[in-house]
Amino acid sequence: MTHPEQHELSELALEALVEGELDGMATAIQILFNEAMRIERSRFLQVEPHERTEDRTGYANGYKPKTVKSRVGELDLRIPQTRNTSTPFYPQSLERGRRSERALSLTLAEMYVQGVSTRKAQAIVEELSAWRERETGAIKHLILDARYEKVRHGVV
Repeated sequence: MTHPEQHELSELALEALVEGELDGMATAIQILFNEAMRIERSRFLQVEPHERTEDRTGYANGYKPKTVKSRVGELDLRIPQTRNTSTPFYPQSLERGRRSERALSLTLAEMYVQGVSTRKAQAIVEELSAWRERETGAIKHLILDARYEKVRHGVV
């Protein structure tokens, strides 16, 4: 599959905006986002698609689909994949761990609504930080498993 030229992508994004008005914004952002991630992968690998060079740090290995919810709607993104690289590639624009950041924001908002004092909130944050940075000792792997059984009591 050949990649469209930059001006073709710009035209596709603009067409989505013109034809879809505000509804086309998600499509336009999706097109630009996918291209930005493809360019980021090329820079990471230090090679353009189908280019042969000694500076190459790995190989492009297709795309992985991912749906991301954004302010403009759902974006169906194609996350570029790599192989034979010393460090794993993940687009910076997607930021791994964004869910945990949102969870923290929601937790702080909930604490505010519930009227939790700043001292209590600070104590909780310090305790969580200490737990996260604790020494794990000789434990290299810890596997946990859970099972939930629904039981009816007193049913004949």
